[in-house]
Parts: sequence; structure tokens; C-alpha cells
Amino acid sequence: MWCYRGGSISTEPRINDRIRVPEVRLVGPSGEQVGIVPLAKALELAQEYDLDLVEVAASARPPVCKLMDYGKFKYESAMKAREARKNQAHTVIKEMKLRPKIDPHDYDTKKGHVVRFLKQGDKVKITIMFRGREQSRPELGYRLLQRLASDVEDLGFIESNPKQDGRNMIMVLGPHKKKTEAMAEAREAQAARKAERQGLAVTDEDAPSEETALVEDETTEVAELAEATEVTEAAADEANAEA
Repeated sequence: MWCYRGGSISTEPRINDRIRVPEVRLVGPSGEQVGIVPLAKALELAQEYDLDLVEVAASARPPVCKLMDYGKFKYESAMKAREARKNQAHTVIKEMKLRPKIDPHDYDTKKGHVVRFLKQGDKVKITIMFRGREQSRPELGYRLLQRLASDVEDLGFIESNPKQDGRNMIMVLGPHKKKTEAMAEAREAQAARKAERQGLAVTDEDAPSEETALVEDETTEVAELAEATEVTEAAADEANAEA
């Protein structure tokens, strides 16, 4: 019986001396078609350009190879993949559980969570949990779900109508706003808050402190007093001269 004992299969392309074919279809550094050349010639050109010979289409006959800086290529590819994952929108289903005879304060708290989830672009699964004799009054749960859907209709809609599931009643709310839009708005709001904080910091630095203002006021008073004293002494000297 055949048994695979090796490690994981590499998905990276073969480069330089790892390429084992007699000839390749070569693509230059700028994407220009060089043509079919012997492998030795392709490796020689790679050394000439101080680049790597990378097999980009192994299934072609002959395989297609390109001259490139493989290290730089891998780095740029990793950065693009990271950016794509960062901007990728994953719709998440949140869950909120309520009781048919929920307290008004608890209801407002639960509704606040549902609002927050919908604003983030996530779906919300609302579960009404029946206990004991409550199971004979499913209309209580239905009315509660309809009330909640009405309270958040500006942010979400009923994606799955209320349905009984054993002792529970379930409804799913979907957001009007797409996840990507919610993420973009969140980033814009964060940038705006950051800019506002920076603006406040600059304003605080430019504004004079209380001590500085006090010193300036005292300096002004001293200057005015000195000026008044000079005027008084000059008047006195003038009067003495006339006498």
C-alpha cells in the first residue's frame, strides 16, 4: 500500500538552479519576450542582470520563466495580500437572547447592542427563550420580535421571519449597510477623531499659560508705572526751571 511520508507540498515557484528543464521560454525584466532559450543561457542572463530566473508557468511547454528580483517580488506580494485581508469584509452573525417578559431597562440595553451590531454591518440573530408556562404563549415572543424589528428598522431589516425552534423563537436581522461601507465609515471617523485630538494638542501648545500671562501683565504694569514716573519728574524739572 502506498503511503505518503513527505512534508507539505511547496507552492512556491522553482527558481535558478532548481529549474530542471533543457530550455525555457524567457521573459525579460520589463516583460519583453526574449523567446525560447537554453536553460544555461537563461541562467547566464539572470547573472548578467543580477536577477533571479523564476519559473512562472511550469505547465507550459517549454516552461515560462521570467527574470526578476524574487525577494522583492515575494515582499510586494505579501504586502498586497495583507492589504487585501485588511480590507476584506467578513459578515459576522451576532446573537442576542431575550426573555418574553423582559424588563424595560434590559430591553433598552439589548436593543442598544443590536443597534451597534447593525451599524457595524453585522447580522443579528435574535433568540426569544421560553421557560415553563411561557411556552404556551408564543405570541409574546412574536410581538417582542416585531417590536424590536420596528425599533431598529432604520438600521436593519427582517432577513428571516420569526420561527419556533423547540423552546426558542428565532429571527434574523440583516443590516441595511454593507460591511465594507461600515468599515470605511469607521476608519473615516477614527481619522477624524485623531485629527481633532492633534488639533486640540496644537491649540493647547500655542495658547499662553496662566503664569506667562501673569508675567506679561506685571511687565506691562511696570512699564506703564515707569513711564508715568518719567513724565512726573520731567514736569517737576520744568516747573523748577521756570521758578
